[in-house]
Amino acid sequence: MNKTPKIALEEHFSAPGFGEYSAKYTGALPTELVAKLDAKLTDFDDQRLQDMDAGNIEYVVLSQTMPGVQAETDRDTAVRRARENNEFLVERVARHPRRFGAFAHVALQDPTAAADELERTVVEYGFKGAMINGHTLGRYYEGAEFDVFWERAQALGVPIYLHPNAFSKPPALLEGMPVLQGAAWGWGVETAGHALRLLFGGVFDRFPHLNLLLGHMGEALPYQRWRLDSRFAAYPSGIKLARKPSEYIGTNILITTSGVCSASALAGAIGELGAQAVFFSVDYPYESTAEACTFIEEAPLTDRVRALVCHGNARKLFKLGNMEELALLQV
Repeated sequence: MNKTPKIALEEHFSAPGFGEYSAKYTGALPTELVAKLDAKLTDFDDQRLQDMDAGNIEYVVLSQTMPGVQAETDRDTAVRRARENNEFLVERVARHPRRFGAFAHVALQDPTAAADELERTVVEYGFKGAMINGHTLGRYYEGAEFDVFWERAQALGVPIYLHPNAFSKPPALLEGMPVLQGAAWGWGVETAGHALRLLFGGVFDRFPHLNLLLGHMGEALPYQRWRLDSRFAAYPSGIKLARKPSEYIGTNILITTSGVCSASALAGAIGELGAQAVFFSVDYPYESTAEACTFIEEAPLTDRVRALVCHGNARKLFKLGNMEELALLQV
């Protein structure tokens, strides 16, 4: 069944000591479920590889699970722990360099330090970019003080994956409704809003070759492109952009299928953005690898489009050769 080679981009792990950051998200979960997730997040050699093999996932880009140092209140500690996280990941990836790549963990408490750490890990270890777990203590990243980071990512030619985080201040609409504040709804709204702040804040005009990855079928943004153009034209609010808002979504903003195993949603995303802007992912270990792989294999796609989504687009974005050549990559 799983005949198509796959590369997956939203595949998480947890470094030692980082469970303290994620505890506020897992504290309400059943103890058995937390233990099962922790076992998978800290495994690099057994179950993870077995699941990859079963789904014909030949290569994954690993990233620290949320929220990581985005939740750290002390700047110097955040910078230090981000580096420690990356050094830990270097060692784990080196055990399976044909199978694993890495996204850097960076501390946006200090944008210059984050840019330097991104460059260090890309140049020294071949990291594939960075994953940022949403806002940093309520700070979003469209302001000029973060340009040093975006400029460095563009210069290095690596994408930045913007992963969900909880609302820094939940809106009144969601008060008393924790089910709507989390992964089922609120995280996606928060992340889509963050991406739009970057867009309307002019980040992609200042850095036109920058790529931002959004998971979960683009956090619903592909399906709002027409309306974004229509209402921005009617209410520009003093903002000037070089292009229509929709034109950044699918060029600068790329999406992955992580956590959304719906053929109709996939067809809509491809229809809006084109197949070249959509990348396969699982969201391991929070979603089922088997379900994600079965979904992409059974989706009503042509062989050419399926190959692009499953691995072709990732090869181009990350400058990967054929899978046989991955053995030569340094991570």
